[in-house]
Amino acid sequence: MLQTEFDFSLPRGYVDSDGNLHRDGVMRLATALDEIAPTKDPRVQSNPNYLVIILLSRVITRLGSVEQINPKIVEGIFATDMAFLQDFYRRINEDGTGNIKTVCPKCGHEYEVEDKNLGEV
Repeated sequence: MLQTEFDFSLPRGYVDSDGNLHRDGVMRLATALDEIAPTKDPRVQSNPNYLVIILLSRVITRLGSVEQINPKIVEGIFATDMAFLQDFYRRINEDGTGNIKTVCPKCGHEYEVEDKNLGEV
């Protein structure tokens, strides 16, 4: 069965308006519509860099106890977490996994590691 949702844990976490920290979330695979629809958004048309905000707000299905992810939530994510989410999006949509491919520096064995908590600070 094809995995379409992937768990992640933000390095820093999203702080909501009540001061609650949210780190663990779920991102689903993107559809063609997820990548095309934001280009019609006036915010993206006036600032192409905003595309990633709209795109991530469409594919993140949960962040901590926040279940309704919208562009305003994504706007409030720390830059470190934004970079993490962009990389995570690329990995699950291109590679089909949230794991990181790596090589043992001593023996040269290739393997994958789950990145769930690699970015913790």
